[in-house]
Amino acid sequence: MDSLLLGSFPKPSSLTIGGNFWRSKTCGKNYYASSHAPTASWHKRKIQKEHNFLRFKQLSLNHTYKGIKGGCTSQECSRKYVVKAASEQSFESEPQAFDPKSIWVSAKSSLDAFYRFSRPHTVIGTALSIISVSVLAVQKTSDLSPLFFTGVLEAVVAALFMNIYIVGLNQLSDIEIDKINKPYLPLASGEYSFQTGVIIVASFSILSFWLGWIVGSWPLFWALFVSFLLGTAYSINVPLLRWKRFAVLAAMCILAVRAVIVQLAFFLHIQTHVYKRPAVLSKPLIFATAFMSFFSVVIALFKDIPDIEGDKIFGIQSFSVRLGQKKVFWICVLLLEIAYGVALLMGAASPFLWSKIVTVLGHAVLALVLWYRAKSVDLKSKASITSFYMFIWKLFYAEYLLIPLVR
Repeated sequence: MDSLLLGSFPKPSSLTIGGNFWRSKTCGKNYYASSHAPTASWHKRKIQKEHNFLRFKQLSLNHTYKGIKGGCTSQECSRKYVVKAASEQSFESEPQAFDPKSIWVSAKSSLDAFYRFSRPHTVIGTALSIISVSVLAVQKTSDLSPLFFTGVLEAVVAALFMNIYIVGLNQLSDIEIDKINKPYLPLASGEYSFQTGVIIVASFSILSFWLGWIVGSWPLFWALFVSFLLGTAYSINVPLLRWKRFAVLAAMCILAVRAVIVQLAFFLHIQTHVYKRPAVLSKPLIFATAFMSFFSVVIALFKDIPDIEGDKIFGIQSFSVRLGQKKVFWICVLLLEIAYGVALLMGAASPFLWSKIVTVLGHAVLALVLWYRAKSVDLKSKASITSFYMFIWKLFYAEYLLIPLVR
């Protein structure tokens, strides 16, 4: 190809020789040389330009030919360069994927999301209530045996699994409402997908029933089963269910679980399954059930006060929507003060001096603190109302610390 291209045009050496011959032929004729010199010079420049152009084309063809022969065209080379660059970037970024700091941040974020999803105030309340009621079955020091602690642990873990199922199902059913009322929850904020929520809820319900079954305690298993039914009926949006839409049914669901099932079923779990004693309804157990009935109604009513905006939009007919926030707020405060008044009378009637002192003083202090805090709440501020609601849960925890001391 090289010889073919070059053979088609004169080479620079022949042009030079031709030029000398033309000049020697005309050197003696001055008139002829001067009249035709510009024309010869123009032809020479034209031929030189064509020659340069063809040499450039030849070099380009040679480069392409060598590239094809060597197995790499310009496009292929560019492609290889891109692949190489991408590979280098992937290897450079690979150490970042295993950066301990980023892994720790990711794990911390996941734990925080699950913490909020589990509604920790309900988890603490469930654990404390089961432990407190279990202690009511203790009659002597020797009852505080490894068998007792194992039985309590079994009940607490199974109940916490069911608690996460119930609060998780409620969030799955209330995603749109929670975007208004509780946008910090993982499902409402988008941190969890709906599928992730379903997997978590289903997994914890299965774990709860599995543990309740292998323990072999019928009071424990029935406590889990009834809680499952009521928690599902409360939240799930199917015909005849989603009882949270109706104020009375919603309150009854919470009262049944928090006041009746927790007190009776978990007490009987320790009394009959762990200690193998006959079922009895002791005075402290009756007091705990009655007192927590008041408390459960208060929680059922008060929890809707901060959520009135979203409940109105989505047609949830809570007492706060129907009666107004202020009225429901003071109803809740008065119900708790009545409960504390009954507890004072109960403590004063105790035959044990230590129980009398602790229960009377303890409930008197709680009643005074409640009244003081209630007067400082700004009912126009959602943050203030929510803070007071969490304070009610702290009173709930404090009561379960006092219940085992009622004798």
